[in-house]
Amino acid sequence: MALSDVDIRACLKKKLIRIEPLHPSQIGPASVDLTLSDEWYSFKKRLMGKPVDLSRTPFTEAFHMKRASCKTLAPGELCLGKTVEKITLPPGIIGKLEGRSRYARMGLIIHITAALVHPGSSNHQVLEIVNLAPFPVVLRSGMRISQILFEEMRTPTARPYAKFGQIARRQ
Repeated sequence: MALSDVDIRACLKKKLIRIEPLHPSQIGPASVDLTLSDEWYSFKKRLMGKPVDLSRTPFTEAFHMKRASCKTLAPGELCLGKTVEKITLPPGIIGKLEGRSRYARMGLIIHITAALVHPGSSNHQVLEIVNLAPFPVVLRSGMRISQILFEEMRTPTARPYAKFGQIARRQ
């Protein structure tokens, strides 16, 4: 069952869901808006134009991180962005990341396939941002670029992500 704004506020009050920091205006009818931090991850230039064996190339070797208040994405370019908000979920609730329509209409994709926020997570979300527009776009830290929806699971997981996830402990 998807959570409404009433459900989300109740879960926040009971501390079942924690979102830090959170301004009440970020809560919509069935989601919470998430903002971009000043961390941007881009592909390392030495990889450009060469085949990359994904089974042997870890994320840390493919990307470099830069802190900046803004990032310009060329048409077709991908970068990773991180949310300001740290989201902590109990074992019985999942989150789903979505883009916001105002940016989608301008050709911006906020996640490619990694939309699931696992039950038991406690981390910042990494967004896979792609510019499909025929013009460069400027992204700024603090933009409400994404939203998260929440759903209750029928049975809580026996493997909470913060405990069993490989990457979760480092975000």
